[in-house]
Formats: sequence, structure tokens, C-alpha cells
Amino acid sequence: MNVYLDHSATTYVDEDVLEAMMPYFHDHFGNASSQHTLGQEAMNAVDRAREAVAKAINARPSEIYFTSGGTESDNWAIKGIAHAYASKGKHIITSAVEHHAVLHTCEQLTKEGYEVTYVPVHPSGEVDLDALKAAIRPDTVLITVMYANNEIGTIQPIEEIGRIAKEHKIFFHTDAVQAMGVCDIDVKAQNIDLLSMSAHKFYGPKGVGVLYIRNGVKPDKLIIGGAQERSMRGGTYNTPGIVGCAAALTKAVAHREENNAKIAALRDYFVEQVKARIPYIVINGGFEHRLPNNANISFLYVEGESILLSLDLEGIQASSGSACSSGSLDPSHVLLATGLPVENAHGSIRFSFGKDNTKEQVDYTLEVLERTIARLREWSPLYADLKKSKEN
Repeated sequence: MNVYLDHSATTYVDEDVLEAMMPYFHDHFGNASSQHTLGQEAMNAVDRAREAVAKAINARPSEIYFTSGGTESDNWAIKGIAHAYASKGKHIITSAVEHHAVLHTCEQLTKEGYEVTYVPVHPSGEVDLDALKAAIRPDTVLITVMYANNEIGTIQPIEEIGRIAKEHKIFFHTDAVQAMGVCDIDVKAQNIDLLSMSAHKFYGPKGVGVLYIRNGVKPDKLIIGGAQERSMRGGTYNTPGIVGCAAALTKAVAHREENNAKIAALRDYFVEQVKARIPYIVINGGFEHRLPNNANISFLYVEGESILLSLDLEGIQASSGSACSSGSLDPSHVLLATGLPVENAHGSIRFSFGKDNTKEQVDYTLEVLERTIARLREWSPLYADLKKSKEN
């Protein structure tokens, strides 16, 4: 049996989305910047997509800019605001659990003379709002906090953060890559100035994303070289990808409640069964404010990489954390920020469920996982020491 439990890393392209995209690969292949009929057909499709994306987050079409994905959108939002409003201040506030697209961008800005404050989080993964308020300075120009965490699924108090930013006249950006199609996002009600998303997280194509920029906010350009996106982002329009992004988001929002309920039920069943069957585990992150698809579990006395390889050999795909940093042997910065000991972080696995997973697949995963952990622990000197101490 093949079981895909890595939907936080990426999703397949939904069949309806693929169908919507196909005409723009061949029959309507024109460059959306061209003035002839074929080009205008493509531009009309881009405009319709822009309207659909805007509707999904209660924005205006003029506030939607298409990009190559979440990483570009994060870079554009953070660097764009920092550079455009440097005269206002060169201090940025972010959290300790951000995606590397945010953290590395902030690190790069420090080399340009900017200062960055990394706000701590509670054990649940939620940002410490008191610490965030205390970090605000007269020269703070931007607060960037992700909507929902990619590793432990924690949903941040976005509306409250937006209110704090607005009160202090600070721009607020949120990386909503994991939240799109899952959370009810309203950029106006939540006082969000800039928002990043990536289509491949909600059953759309890879290589296309969005940056929402509230009207009146004017970040510097990141990619120059053409008049596309109202002269804000150069580059030939990826018309099939843009159409797919809008179609995927529209479908995800339309079926959000039913999908969330089904996925959360499977996730909760999985977690309860793991608790019942496998001793010495830690459920990472809180469950009060959490994405419905996420279960991040540390299996003590074993290495996460060994678990993943063993599961993969039996047809089960999961993750040891963010797919963007899975090649690193360093423990997750997210888990360490929640206070998890290094040795526990090394044994963590992220299981992220999708709309097509079944109870049969979950039961198979539980069976394989239970015997895999038991087998790996028999080879673990740490587990051997634990058994000896109990025997004595």
C-alpha cells in the first residue's frame, strides 16, 4: 500500500485544476503581454484568476500580484518593505519559528545594516504577544509572522498581531503558505498588509504563488525587467500556472469545511492510536490552535531519519520537518524554539494528512509505525539503558 502523509511539503495537482490549466499550454498559449487576440485571451484568463484569488481572501484584484511561489513572495514582501521604507526605520520583528524563506531573508538584511528581533514562542508554538509588543521600537518598520507553522501546524493569533501592528503604524506581513485553503483568511478584518501564498500547497501547480499587497503599501520591486504585474514584477506570465493557482484556491475554499472535518478526524484518530500503541512519545505543539492536517510526534530513543527510511521502504511517505531543509542533519529550529530538547527533536516526524487519505491507510501506517519503532529501539543504546534502569 502507498500512503502519502507529506501534504505540508506539497500536494498533487487536483484533476479539476489540471483540466482548467490544460488549454493554456496549447490552444490558448499566447503571451499575456501581447496585444493580439491570442495574447489577450491569455490576459483575460490572468485577470479572471486575479479576481478569484482576491475574492478568496477579501482583497481587491488590484492588490494581487502573481509570483513564482511562497519563497519569492516572502523575499519580495520583506526586502521590498525594508528597502522602500528604510527612512522610517531599519528594525524588523519576526518569530523564532518562521520558515527559512523569512529567516534567511532577515539574516541577509542584517548584513545591510538592518536589525531583526526574533520573538520567542510558547511551548505550543504560539508567538509570545507580550514579547512582541515589548520588541516594538520607534524605528520598527515591519512585523512578519507566519499564519500557520509548516512543521508543527500552530496557527498564530494573526488578527491580534495585525491589530498591534496597525496601532503602532507598522507594516504587517504574514507567510500564509500553509494556511491557504484551510484557514478563513480575511486580509481586511485581520489588518494584513502583505500576504504570501504558494499554489502547490493547496492542490495547485508548483512554481506559482501570490503576494497580496494592500493598496497604498509600496514595497520596492524584487524582480525587474518588464512591465508585467502593473510594472511591479517583471517576467512572462505563467498563464497555465496562474489559472491553476486560482482554480485550486477557489476549490479549496469552497470545500474547506468538509475537507477540514474529514482530515482532522483522521489526524485525531491517528494521534490517539499512536499514544495508545507506542510508549515514550511527545506530541509537539499545542492542539487548541492547530492546522487540521498536522501531527508532529517525537519518538524517543530513535532517530527520525531511520524512521523515515523504514516507513518509505513500506510505502509510507512522511517528513522529518520542513521539506526545504530536510537535507540538513541539524535539529528543527521550530522544535528547539518550543523548548523541546535536542535529543527529542532528532526523533521527530511530521505526518501531514490530505483530503484523499483514508482510515485504511491510517491503520496500515499505524501497524507499520508500531513495529518500526519497536525494531529501531531494540538497536538503540539509549533505549537499552532505559530498560536496564527499569529492571534495576
